[in-house]
Amino acid sequence: MNPFSRRRFIRTSFASAVGLGLTSPLVRASASPSLFGGLGNSILGANDKVRFGIVGSGGRGQSLMKTFLENEKVDCAVICDVDDAMIAEALKLVEEKRENKPDVVKDFRRVVDRDDVDVVVVGTPDHWHALPTIYACEAGKDVYVEKPLATSIGEGRAMVDCARKYDRVVQMGTQWKSGSHFKDAIAYVHSGKLGKIRQVRCWAYLTWIKGPGNPQDCAPPEGVDYDLWLGPAPKVPFNPARFHFTFRWFWDYAGGLMTDWGVHLINLAMWGMDFPQPLTIASTGGRYMMTDLMETPDTQQAIYEFPDFALIWEHQMQGGYGPHNREHGVAFYGKEGTLVLDANGWEVVPEKDKSLEPEKHEGDSDTAQTQHVENFLDCIRTRERPVEDVELGHRMSAVAHLGNLAFRTNSTIQWDPEKEQVKGNWEANRLVTQSYRSPWNLPSLAKASPPAVKPKADKHRPLWQWQRHGRSR
Repeated sequence: MNPFSRRRFIRTSFASAVGLGLTSPLVRASASPSLFGGLGNSILGANDKVRFGIVGSGGRGQSLMKTFLENEKVDCAVICDVDDAMIAEALKLVEEKRENKPDVVKDFRRVVDRDDVDVVVVGTPDHWHALPTIYACEAGKDVYVEKPLATSIGEGRAMVDCARKYDRVVQMGTQWKSGSHFKDAIAYVHSGKLGKIRQVRCWAYLTWIKGPGNPQDCAPPEGVDYDLWLGPAPKVPFNPARFHFTFRWFWDYAGGLMTDWGVHLINLAMWGMDFPQPLTIASTGGRYMMTDLMETPDTQQAIYEFPDFALIWEHQMQGGYGPHNREHGVAFYGKEGTLVLDANGWEVVPEKDKSLEPEKHEGDSDTAQTQHVENFLDCIRTRERPVEDVELGHRMSAVAHLGNLAFRTNSTIQWDPEKEQVKGNWEANRLVTQSYRSPWNLPSLAKASPPAVKPKADKHRPLWQWQRHGRSR
């Protein structure tokens, strides 16, 4: 290309696209060396540091920023958030850790386009996980993205395909995968000492979780770009209940506790069972305790059939302690004994009259996120797959999403893991991929696309019955 450089051309095209409201990424990876020798568009800085841009600098985003900045070889180049208040908090955090002051932007595409960003850290609400990850991969960046991987199974598949196409390192932020005591517990499960495992149970009985209340629609807070916050989600009036932490309880942006805590715990369960895919899923529950504006269930159970064992998920908001007198956990029930695991440690309880020795071990989950980020940074250097690679993150998130698909369609669903489709269920298949509001769009995938025409015979519950039973689509 002539002296009018490729990078300048990209930026000019990008600015034009933003002005026209176009959303397909115009930034493409160039085959220049990355900071650690892999392919990417990174230019080695004089300070020899990994430079990240944070997209979403609220609670989770700030937690990740602190962890990344624990490493002296890492620096923050830019902070991106739609809320000025969150930007101010994140700026203060960086200034306490580093002498330099990062730039600030509201549009994540301004992070992706920068030469001085090697890594994009995505700490947004769930409905904004997919596009920043996809655009960043196309621009030659590596990505650390929060869990669940996306709001839907179809989005997750698009993220995997893009990461593979551009050979990027993408880590999903299920930090327990890197925690020492979690590794030890799973190693015990893999040892075979528990005998044949016939059932695994995951639960989250979280007394401290609060609902969003019943606020009225109002104007967005000053300094918030609400239309950009909505992004691909449907356009609705601003309501504080849908914003910040409590976005989790609305289907447009997330999947309730099923995906918020479920991905963490189901990930441990699937890890212990060598990552199988479910065949049949059923779910029940509702909003039995909460009178808030929330849409997702405050109480839910899901049962998964695998080829040679069953998995049970259950959660309660403000529900007290769950099985084995723990507020959350995973239990592996074997012929010889049971292993119970949570953030505080793990223990082995022998079956009656069995020779298995009881054990009890303290946990170290406080260091898990640091270890998870370090694994990601190591993989940027080696170009190896991280411990929670995007493909694995997609499969684990999909298990949680399938519980919600069964719940929202009030049906037992049959899952085809190869095609990533629900067999013979139009309504559930429609929910496999999240709909996007124009002008945002997601790469189309044949395997995640439902039939174009709804069958005439619809055996599923009509909308008025959904509403009557406390469910919401």
